[in-house]
Amino acid sequence: MHLITYFTNIIGVVTIALISIVSILGLICLCRSVYFQLWIKRRGYQRLSYFNGPWLTRITLMLVAFWWGIGEVLRLTFVNGEGRLISNRAWQVNVCKFYIISNLGFAEPGLFLLLSFLLSAALQKQELGTLNRKWNRKTIRAVFILCSPSLIWEACVVFVGRVSSDDGQQSKVSKYWYSASAIHNGDITCTYPLLSSVFLGAFYIILTVYVMFVGRQMLSLVINKGLRRRIYMLIFATGILLPRASLLGLSVLPWPGELVHEALVFVSFLVLMLAAMVGIVILVYFPVADTFAIGD
Repeated sequence: MHLITYFTNIIGVVTIALISIVSILGLICLCRSVYFQLWIKRRGYQRLSYFNGPWLTRITLMLVAFWWGIGEVLRLTFVNGEGRLISNRAWQVNVCKFYIISNLGFAEPGLFLLLSFLLSAALQKQELGTLNRKWNRKTIRAVFILCSPSLIWEACVVFVGRVSSDDGQQSKVSKYWYSASAIHNGDITCTYPLLSSVFLGAFYIILTVYVMFVGRQMLSLVINKGLRRRIYMLIFATGILLPRASLLGLSVLPWPGELVHEALVFVSFLVLMLAAMVGIVILVYFPVADTFAIGD
């Protein structure tokens, strides 16, 4: 077996395994959130409803995480190619376009916007924050609205940019800015347009500043060492997202499908998955587990 093929197969298997772990964790959080919300209503423990107030936002977060995981699996070279899950070349190209628009345009920004709103919810007053029934709907609506610019941007990069770059002389340069796929050994490899990476980097800068601002406010109010540790971990998880955008930007330099390209993309995925897992565990799993402990 060719070294590059062997390497991409290993990356594919590891990626699918990690996404499966995140999915199982998300499913556990999803079931526990729904179960505890029903348990509170059945028992009439209204005081505990504050701790599980953002349950609908947490469910939305997990659904977005599942969607993100599906996109990450579909863009893998491991599942694209002759005799594999997606063997048709036209389908492979469309999957790469779908991945850029869906994951980079919606799932990835939406995932961390939901996490940041869950973090800031702790600073809200009870009558305005998560205890308010309208908070979940407003938060979910705000995430969709805030994701619309990135969704439109990625769609323009993939479709409008592709048309404007097909002018012959500038195609070699413009493919780094617009191309969502490239041919490698007769198969299609998904790539990351440089314009997408630049926009993602700008988004992560704004997100990091916001999370640091909220985290600083929370640290001034929290005395418990365990909770302070969680806040520091969330700030760290958000801070490592900017290197992910940098790695995706660097991935345009090597030829798509080669070892260096696959390594850069895989490391950037690991960074993203680490940040997502830290956020989900701290803002979804721990609060639900803590609420169960209070209920018991």
